[in-house]
Amino acid sequence: MLQSMKLPPGSFGWPVVGETLAFLRDPRFVQERQQRYGNVFKTHLIGKPTVFLFGAEANQFVLSNENKLFVVGWPPSTRALLGVNSLALQTGSTHTQRRKLLAQAFQPRALAGYLPTMLAIAEEYCQRWCAQGAFAWYPELRQYTFDVAGALLVGTDRAATGELGHLFETWSGGLFALPFNLPWTAFGQALRARDRLLQYIETMVQQRRSTPNPGTDALGILVSATDEDGQQLSITELNEQVQLLLFAGHETLTSAIAGFCLLLAQHPAVKAKARAEQQAIGGDITPETLKEMAYLEAVIQETLRCIPPVGGGFRETLADCTWQDYTIPKGWTVLYHIATTHTLPDLYPHPGAFDPDRFLVEKRPKPFGYVPFGGGLRECLGKEFARLEMKAFGAHLLRHYEWELPPDGDSTLILNPTPHPKDNLRIHFSRLISQT
Repeated sequence: MLQSMKLPPGSFGWPVVGETLAFLRDPRFVQERQQRYGNVFKTHLIGKPTVFLFGAEANQFVLSNENKLFVVGWPPSTRALLGVNSLALQTGSTHTQRRKLLAQAFQPRALAGYLPTMLAIAEEYCQRWCAQGAFAWYPELRQYTFDVAGALLVGTDRAATGELGHLFETWSGGLFALPFNLPWTAFGQALRARDRLLQYIETMVQQRRSTPNPGTDALGILVSATDEDGQQLSITELNEQVQLLLFAGHETLTSAIAGFCLLLAQHPAVKAKARAEQQAIGGDITPETLKEMAYLEAVIQETLRCIPPVGGGFRETLADCTWQDYTIPKGWTVLYHIATTHTLPDLYPHPGAFDPDRFLVEKRPKPFGYVPFGGGLRECLGKEFARLEMKAFGAHLLRHYEWELPPDGDSTLILNPTPHPKDNLRIHFSRLISQT
């Protein structure tokens, strides 16, 4: 059957493992194949034939045909660790209903209430970083974002250094690993951590449900939330949805903030312009003053173009379909590739330049040509939470602190599981002289 189809160019690689190891280890895996085969190619990843697609039109093709030609199709390890009740795996009407319910934790009023906590945790960390002076920033940023997620999503202070943080690190380490359930593999360790993590979350859920006032953080909102039929989430589903929110509010956001800090350190003129905007705005950082920070917003947009935290999105074909005269068979994985789309010259002139000004001009990016949070029915639910945290953290840094890369650092990006500098973002950190 496959012989009669015009399949995309490419190679399936080795039996069983395909090209999975090269995909996970080689930062130029996608770029080299795109240069060789063009904007569509086939490979074999994590046990399945996979087709990569690039470009705004390809993104629109995939994201506009959700539940028609495509359905979410995460790798086996990811599916097992997220769980069937996770919004990331739910489809159809169930996904739509649950998305509306979970969105209650990210409404503008809820987000405005999160801002003071974000800023307080940021300042606590910045003071610690000043005392350290020179250190690897990326692991610290992972702790910072998890502390913010722990405080605002489940009401747990200093979550990063507690049991919740340790279990979460082991669990997340297996999300994109080969799905071999053995005691010494990352996936096997992650499965065992998942059991303990869900038990930990369930204890919190039960405590919230047993009190008349479950709280105003995301967990409190979700414990009280009801759908259109007046039904609440079950304990089992709450556990897995909270687990997903912790992942979304930590892993990818750490990468985004690290990318922001790295790119500003590499481009002092951009940093100076962003700092001048903060000095001109002055006053406290509030929801109102954040709206005035047009250049900082552009810097964040350009950061997410250059270093999107999620390189692409996985889908599974529901039926044979055609793209650019190539057949993609039913059951294959399709991966629309965000990172490559963001570097196409027809969408972004001089794509290798870090140029926030490109987002200040009136011309908007081409539809589906800028998709750092995905798009369509499955666009990232927490994108406004992420944008708020990035903007608040960035404004606070620019107003009060300085950071510089050491001359012997290695900021080469490692792309899996999310982009981060090879040297873990070694940095010199200090308070601005005008602030001392």
